[in-house]
Amino acid sequence: MYEQISSNIWRTRLVIFLFVALVLAMGWLFGELLAFGYVGVVIAAIVAVAMSFGGFYYSDQIVLKMSKARPANREEHAYFLNTVEGLAIAAGLPAPKAYVIDDTAPNAFATGRDPEHSAIAVTQGLMDKLDRQELEGVVAHEMSHIQNYDIRLMGVLAVFVGIVVLMSDWMRYSFYWGGGRRDMGRAGPYAIIIVIVALIMSIVAPLIAEVLRLSVSRKREYLADANGALLTRYPPGLASALQKISEDTEPLEVANKATAHLYIFNPLRDVGGKMNAMFETHPPVSERIKRLSEMSGSYIEH
Repeated sequence: MYEQISSNIWRTRLVIFLFVALVLAMGWLFGELLAFGYVGVVIAAIVAVAMSFGGFYYSDQIVLKMSKARPANREEHAYFLNTVEGLAIAAGLPAPKAYVIDDTAPNAFATGRDPEHSAIAVTQGLMDKLDRQELEGVVAHEMSHIQNYDIRLMGVLAVFVGIVVLMSDWMRYSFYWGGGRRDMGRAGPYAIIIVIVALIMSIVAPLIAEVLRLSVSRKREYLADANGALLTRYPPGLASALQKISEDTEPLEVANKATAHLYIFNPLRDVGGKMNAMFETHPPVSERIKRLSEMSGSYIEH
């Protein structure tokens, strides 16, 4: 378990570094294209701060409303609430707010900006179709997302993607406006190279940014699996829950592309070849189950 946690933390840090480098490179390239140099990096930083503010403070409420989640209550959801509170104590965290989504498809997610302002939402289908150990495994997985600050990290990465897309649009529009470096013939080959690179970057940068974001998302799922198993000391519970959730055929009605990456299992159930696999929000369930089974010394077929 500890090896899995250490490996995923290191890889995630590497991808975040690449993400920051991409944003800064876009800022510099935009500045060069418009002939005001490193001011482009400053503009990128200002835009990042402005976009991050709203997402940082309000993303959890937006996600919960989009998912039609309602607060859990003691009369209907006593075991779920007890599980959340018990695992919060085990993790040394304040108990997250508990929410229920009235949907028969089994799934769950965590959201918020930090452990003090966090929430765990599960569907009614999850509580109906999983046994207690499986439910504990799912809640422990989501608790780990909160403990590891994944809920904040994924919000920041979503902002990075938005910045890259926005700057890509600005660069493309600059060609239509006729701005940027003028008199290319007199400016020399450097300016021509900048324009060519900017044009290519404006097309491929959003694609690179999305691949990086999803790569982090997949690695954080592995990390949350490992941490969740560590929290319950019972990896087979989460492994069995993932198997049941992945085999359930009922669609999650409230899911969409904006929130799909938050769930423990991709509610959109995208399938496809190697190219589509690059854009999956989650790692393969079979691999997740295999890793959990290796942690417990047993193998659960999928």
